[in-house]
Amino acid sequence: MNTAAGDPRRNFQDQDQDQDQDPDPGQRQRQDPGQRRRQDPGQRQDLAQDRRPGWDDRPEPVSEALRRSAYRLGAALLAGAPGKNPVTSPVSALCALLMLRAGAGSTTAAELDGVLGLPAEGGDTALEALLARLAPYDGDPGAVNAQEPPAVPVLHLANGVFVDRRTPTGDAFLATLARHSGAGVYPVDFADPATEAVLNRWVSEATGGRMTEAPLEYNPDTTLSLLNTAYFAAAWAEPFDPSGTCPEDFRLPDGTTVAVDRMHTRTPARYAAGPRWVAVDVPYTEGFVLRIVLADGDAGSGAGAGPALPACSEEALLEVSGVMEEAGEVFLGLGLPRWESDSAFDLLPLLRRLGLRETLGSAPDLSAIQPDAAVAAAAQAASITVGEKGTVAAAVTQFDLMVTSAPVDPELVLEIDRPFLYAVLHEATGLPLFLGTVTDPR
Repeated sequence: MNTAAGDPRRNFQDQDQDQDQDPDPGQRQRQDPGQRRRQDPGQRQDLAQDRRPGWDDRPEPVSEALRRSAYRLGAALLAGAPGKNPVTSPVSALCALLMLRAGAGSTTAAELDGVLGLPAEGGDTALEALLARLAPYDGDPGAVNAQEPPAVPVLHLANGVFVDRRTPTGDAFLATLARHSGAGVYPVDFADPATEAVLNRWVSEATGGRMTEAPLEYNPDTTLSLLNTAYFAAAWAEPFDPSGTCPEDFRLPDGTTVAVDRMHTRTPARYAAGPRWVAVDVPYTEGFVLRIVLADGDAGSGAGAGPALPACSEEALLEVSGVMEEAGEVFLGLGLPRWESDSAFDLLPLLRRLGLRETLGSAPDLSAIQPDAAVAAAAQAASITVGEKGTVAAAVTQFDLMVTSAPVDPELVLEIDRPFLYAVLHEATGLPLFLGTVTDPR
């Protein structure tokens, strides 16, 4: 890969000069260590065969903790993601949180460790361990033809730290990220609106143009932005014959039936059935699978309801994962819909419900990053296309920090979640202009 032209984690000095944002050469600009892990496609294929991830060689305890963390995050993201076909990237959210963890202290660090389930030893290098496990498949998203997913899968994770050059930022924090996460560090001027284009260009290059912008609305008061992108592209081990794709019935949760394009193939695949579900791992050419999980049976949750989604809780996802570890292969005749999904959503309420209340509150201990810094906003956007030849997917996760600019936590939280009385009043006289009740706001 031509890292000078295609690596979004390279030094952005050339772009910054065009925008009067020439970083001081003495400021923090480090070569992305991830560049050293890259190989040409032939080397990647050989290395991937030598280090193909498998259930029997997953190291403990860090990798097991990260796997569980990813499922925990994935369950939380699915529970709160909007839309009828949400797509999320647990690994992208995990990488971004691990970057934040590198600058957390005291009870904030303990809270992150507890929610992410990081072990007492090795947690500080968890992101480095994760990237090392996935490094054999690293490649350039810009070189992928989305219409012809690659025979050797490409999984590219990129980490970027955009630092306001006017705000003092911890050297040790930046050095830790560069050393353990392969993060490029880019001094910028957030007060300059042109910086928004710098962030968007980095995201686009990191995902081969599949994601074109950072997910958060640009805010000139930002003092530091943590960005992670995840890009995946792979061909099926047994491609679906396009001539066999035809409209067939798909039953919706409300009991109605619609016609969708369904692809057909025959392939060896892992298959297992649990007490409430059935699952199959549809293989890509090497190293990766698409896991499909169906709820066992057709009954929904109410009269006249159609088939239900399988349970998507952390416990349910881990149950399926555990059974599939031991599943045997069958020769499968598979009919799979082709689909494309895009999602974008606010991460703050989802992660707070997961337990990150101090970390995402008004007074976390992130002083190793910037004095009095707090997370002001966090979001993720993701996209996936599944077709006859394979899969292409990408995601971007962003955490924006501000110094003393995060919203103050309310003294009291009141959720109007049950029938209520209301009145429209004139304050000076107390006169009720309108009075009513609500038992069902729909």
